[in-house]
Amino acid sequence: MQFNRKALLPLFVIAFAGCRQAEKPQETSGDRDDSLTIVNATAPDAETTKEQGYILPGLDHGFEQSPINIVSTKNEAGKHAITLFFQDEVNKIENLGHTVQLDFAEGSTITQDDTTFHFKQCHFHTPSEHLIDGMTYPMEMHIVNLLPSSDKNATPQYLVIGVLFKEGTENRFINDFLNAIPKEEHQATDVKPGAVKLSDLFGTIPKEIRGNYYNYRGSLTTPPYTESVRWYITKHIFEASAEQIEAINKIEGNNARHVQALYGRTVTTK
Repeated sequence: MQFNRKALLPLFVIAFAGCRQAEKPQETSGDRDDSLTIVNATAPDAETTKEQGYILPGLDHGFEQSPINIVSTKNEAGKHAITLFFQDEVNKIENLGHTVQLDFAEGSTITQDDTTFHFKQCHFHTPSEHLIDGMTYPMEMHIVNLLPSSDKNATPQYLVIGVLFKEGTENRFINDFLNAIPKEEHQATDVKPGAVKLSDLFGTIPKEIRGNYYNYRGSLTTPPYTESVRWYITKHIFEASAEQIEAINKIEGNNARHVQALYGRTVTTK
């Protein structure tokens, strides 16, 4: 099921933040209590409870922030070559409170052109953070890859693959780990090699679809919002059952960051 962002905006205001418009201030003798005009917000990207609005992107963190609304008709042809060396070994399932995370064993890599990143983890956002043509999906998975560096002071460089889910048939990959998610926050469950496999997800789509993506330069969607991410959002929309999506949302809550402005950035496609 796809959701129209505009139509559901009032629901998002409630779900994300309990944001509410303060009561109209009453002026007495020409004085006004400015605190009454503040809109409270507790969304994941609100560093204080007095930041304004769901639809307004902030400028505090820079001009290459994520997530974004991807307009499918406004992008350029991509030129990046992507190569996977993937052993598909998930070795731990974590309940971090704010998200469900799957950790990868060492050994899997993804190369963009001549730069090789190492698979680290994947985690979930409910609802989706990225939008396609203004549409919000009920869930998004991020596969996080890190560029190795010997310089401890260097800014970490990431390549993140975003996978969108719509409501539909039960997803085999999610079934692999759903019952292994710890019930308590900040707990982890070790899993045997081969028990949880991304191939149960990606192996179900035709080969000609796997290479189709949107690409842009952006940031982490959680603090510190570092602008050092090469984003690849798959064009193929995967399916998960309503029960699976609800189970993950029940653990992590509504943890999607606000959509950010492009500020002249280019989205490429393949």
